[in-house]
Formats: sequence, C-alpha cells, structure tokens
Amino acid sequence: MIGLMDRTSAHLGLELDGAIDRDSERAFDFLAQLVEQPSTVGQERGALEVAAAELTRLGFGIEWLPLPAEIGDDPSAGVPPIVAGAREVLVARRAGRDGESARSLLLNGHLDVVPSGDPKLWSHPPFEPVRRDGWMHGRGAGDMKSGWAMAILALSALLDTGDPAGDITVVGVIEEECSGNGTLASVRAGVLADAVLLPEPTDLALLTSGVGVLWLDIEVTGTQGHALAASQGVSALDASLVVLDALRAVAAELNRGADEQRYQLNVGTFTAGDWRSTVPGSATLGVRIGLPAGWDPDYGRSWVTELLLTKLADHAWLAEHPPTVVPSGFRARGYNLPEHSELVRAVASAHREVHDTDPAVVDTTGTTDARFYLNEGGVPALCYGPRVRGMHGIDEGVELESIVSGARALARFMASWLSQPKARAT
Repeated sequence: MIGLMDRTSAHLGLELDGAIDRDSERAFDFLAQLVEQPSTVGQERGALEVAAAELTRLGFGIEWLPLPAEIGDDPSAGVPPIVAGAREVLVARRAGRDGESARSLLLNGHLDVVPSGDPKLWSHPPFEPVRRDGWMHGRGAGDMKSGWAMAILALSALLDTGDPAGDITVVGVIEEECSGNGTLASVRAGVLADAVLLPEPTDLALLTSGVGVLWLDIEVTGTQGHALAASQGVSALDASLVVLDALRAVAAELNRGADEQRYQLNVGTFTAGDWRSTVPGSATLGVRIGLPAGWDPDYGRSWVTELLLTKLADHAWLAEHPPTVVPSGFRARGYNLPEHSELVRAVASAHREVHDTDPAVVDTTGTTDARFYLNEGGVPALCYGPRVRGMHGIDEGVELESIVSGARALARFMASWLSQPKARAT
C-alpha cells in the first residue's frame, strides 16, 4: 500500500473527502448505536464494546486496561465514584508501516455520559437517538459521542486512502465526567504518543486550556425533631440556604476584578431530611467550583473552606456548628497548551485547508482530560470536535455536518502528522 504523503496535498485531500462522503452515513449509524447505550457512571461497558467493535473493523488491536481500585490514591486523581465491579479502559492500537521513526498520535475520547434528568422534559426518550433538521439528538450525542463519530469517520477515510507511517492509538475512557481517572490510569500505564487529540465538542475551534475544577460535598447539620417544634430547632435545609449565599460570596471573591465569571460555581445536587413531619437534621450540597489554573486542588479546597467558614462566622448556629467540606469527584488542576505549539499549528493548518479560514483558539471555564497528557505525561494535547448544543441539558444534540467537516480536517491532520519523522512536539 502506498504511503499517505506519496501524492500531492490536493490529491490526497480529494481522496480523503471522497472516502468521508462514502462513509458518513455509517458514522452516523455508529453514533446512534453509541447514544442507545445509557453509559452513565458504572454502566459504560455497552458503549465501550460498541466502540471496540468499530475499531476492530478498522484493523485495530483491542486491549482492556484495568482501572486500578487504588487509583484514588494518586495525587492527580479525582475521588472515585462508588461503583461495584471491575472497571476497564479501552485501548486500541494500529501499528504504522514505519512506527519506529515516524510520529505517533493518540486519540482520546470518553464514553461516559451524565444522567439524562427527568425524561418527561425531553421531546423523545433520551437514549433513543433522533435525527431532525440535520441534527442528531440524545443524551451523549453532543458530549462526546459525536466526537467518536468524527474520529471514526476520519480514521476510516485515512486508512482507506493509504498506509500511515506512524502508530495510532485510540483510548476510550470512563469517568471523564466525574473524576478523569480513566485517562489518568492510561497515562500512568504508559499509554502515550507524540501528540494527543481529543475530539471533544468545540464548535470546530481549538480548545487548548482549562481552569482547575473541584467537586465538594458541603455537609450541614441542624437539630432534628418533630415538625410540631420546628420553630424551636434549626433546619439543616434552612441553614443550607445560608451556606449557599456564602458559597456565592466565595465565588465572587475568586472572580474579583474579572470581566466575566471565569471560576463558575454550581450547586448540582442537594439532599436534606428524610420525612416531611421531621425537621431535617442534615443536608448536603453537591458543589462544583472553578479554580485558578495555577492552584493545587488541595490548596484550593483549603482556600474555599477557610473563606466559607469566615463568611459564616456571623451566623450563630453555623459558626458553632460549621459545615464539613468533603472532596468528591474532580480534583483537577488547570492546564494550558501554548498557542505557538506545533500541534496547534498543525491542526489549524488542516482546518484552514478545509474551511478556508483560521480556527478560533479558545479556552474553557471547565476542564478536559487533556490536562493529564499535558500535566502528567508531558505530551501536547488539545481538543477539536463538532458543533453541539444542549450539553448536559434537555434534547442535547450535534450538528451532523460538523461531524463531516471536522472529520475532513482531522483526516488531513492525521495524514500529515503521522508521515513526519518522530520528534516530540511542544
């Protein structure tokens, strides 16, 4: 088989585009199969197996990497969710014709999704993919099973068109939405390459940096008792509302002097009490808060805790019975890939060839698993993926044409990158 770069760039681009046009419907069917798998935390195996079958079809060898039970002890790990049974990460490899000397590439994508919320709010069952007006809707159709469809479409075209010189690895991970421990486990196991691209939904922009992210459980106590004496006690629910106001003040302090809310606070879960005629004696706020990129997560937790308690000092009950702040889930450091990085330039060049314009280079007030490659592996990594709407929301969806146009750029980037002599990018 001839090498991918043994022809002109224009000729290669036409061949890649032709293959993508032929395979696009297959990629959309693959996406639908993924969306049909309700791959929330602990239920990811079905989606992993769908991805593994498609990669097997493309000639990749499949490995299953155990997610160690002790991963939470790693200083860069998130707090693992409590899930029964063995957990695994998908690792798929395809050797290049000159893998010893040509550059390698790793594609990383998560297959876990967030819960769908109340299904009555959806226009259709959340795990039944629906195509409408050029979009596919369903939980995970945007974040980020759409990226898997784009990557598979680009890989299929690349392999149909020629024989890459460099090695390709695809990693399918779990727990991206709650800890990042799937990707971290693969990095610790040495599953790396000369560069990493994550097809997260970015509206076809290059996402190169993110803030720190911390998940915390704020546990509040009250005085449990019969509702007949409610006025004589302290409701943990009512006290939680005071804590919420204090948390907002903490977030305001983090964002002091900024033109926008860069460090976002969100209370995503709340539990209180266990009986309607009983004053709640305990309550828990499930909090997500952004942190400056340079902060260590442990320092961030201490800073948030200290400031929170300071702001509660004037509340008689909460000053005497301060809430407990417990880490849960994300303990993510911020990350940054410089805009002058060779990887940024290479993906931007491929995008420009397809779209006749430079892609936007953006950051996020959230995080992605790119942080592990940059912070722990010392490997350049960025996100580039389709156009989506409603991520984590109702009727989440992806624009199908953006999968196709993103695959055109990704295929060109891979063809170029994998043909170059091995040299660590910066």
